[in-house]
Amino acid sequence: MSDTKTMIDLSALPDIDLNIGPASARASQRVVVAMSGGVDSSVAAALVKRAGYDTVGVTLQLYDHGEAISRKGACCAGQDIHDARTVAAGLDIPHYVLDYESRFRESVMDEFVDSYLAGNTPIPCIRCNETVKFRDLLGMAKELGAVAMVTGHYIATRRGADGWEMHRPVDLARDQSYFLFSTTQEQLDFLRFPLAELTKDEIRDFAGQLGLVVAEKPDSQDICFVPNGDYAGVIKRLRPDCSLPGEILHMDGSVLGQHQGVLHYTVGQRRGLGVAVGDPLYVVSIDADARQVIVGPREALARQKILLSEVNWLGGDASQALDVRVRIRSTSEPAAAQITLTGAGQAEIHLATAEEGVSPGQACVFYAADEERLLGGGWIASTALS
Repeated sequence: MSDTKTMIDLSALPDIDLNIGPASARASQRVVVAMSGGVDSSVAAALVKRAGYDTVGVTLQLYDHGEAISRKGACCAGQDIHDARTVAAGLDIPHYVLDYESRFRESVMDEFVDSYLAGNTPIPCIRCNETVKFRDLLGMAKELGAVAMVTGHYIATRRGADGWEMHRPVDLARDQSYFLFSTTQEQLDFLRFPLAELTKDEIRDFAGQLGLVVAEKPDSQDICFVPNGDYAGVIKRLRPDCSLPGEILHMDGSVLGQHQGVLHYTVGQRRGLGVAVGDPLYVVSIDADARQVIVGPREALARQKILLSEVNWLGGDASQALDVRVRIRSTSEPAAAQITLTGAGQAEIHLATAEEGVSPGQACVFYAADEERLLGGGWIASTALS
């Protein structure tokens, strides 16, 4: 059997500094790397090992292996655990698999279902980062004696006058700041993101040079526990009694038809409404308690005022209204807006230009005027035209 210590030559990698002490102390500084089994976290682990830190890899088992193994394009599945273990062996670092199935179910999957059935449009990837990864796994890393935890996220952190700041990465096409808005100052003090200054192409090149088995592995797609984007199917499996019928109403109050459960609809949806009146109709709002789906013309989707809850603010003093840039969906470009923090984790956003399809349950993430620094974000609680 070959010696795993000589299997992978890391000399081609840059020597990163995680800013947790002098270089001479790295060998005694334990760093836990969250390894999902993908190319990003694998190269992140290699960079930490190359820098000389006492590197430990950890992979989470988030749902049943039997179901997950057969799914392509999902993270934290059975094949991913195998790939992470293989990479860790090649890097000659200890590797642990933590069974977080029950935590993931309670903190992410159940919340996803409850939010959908309440007529909202949830983003479970944010909740996963917020709870299972940056709360539970981070706590475990500290119990293992680590001085820092590294992930393969594309986000940058820097020390500022008021503490750690979050900034968008060099590779804006891979920017994950939208999904990390709820990361707290305390967590930022412990987290490190070594991919911030690298592009995806550079990451894959490094993986190829190292001969990692994940070098050409496709990126994970969609929500990990929702195969083929079938949200309704997952919700029905977790809540078999959820498909309660109700009415499809026009904004003018007229009944246009019946539906088989609000879980089949999201704000802004046009196709698959099951009604036709000549002019195109869109889902304008959902009243889950009354089991009503309200539809109307496209112009009725415009929203300019957004009320937020569970706001995480990383922008320093905000005693007055501030001009910011905001993203109300992960794929949109930051848009001009004004934010007023109203206290108790709440904020009010006024968009300079009305946006369509702003849905409760989604995230609104704020940036500085230059669109580079992440100032925080919150969950959309309600919206209005002005």
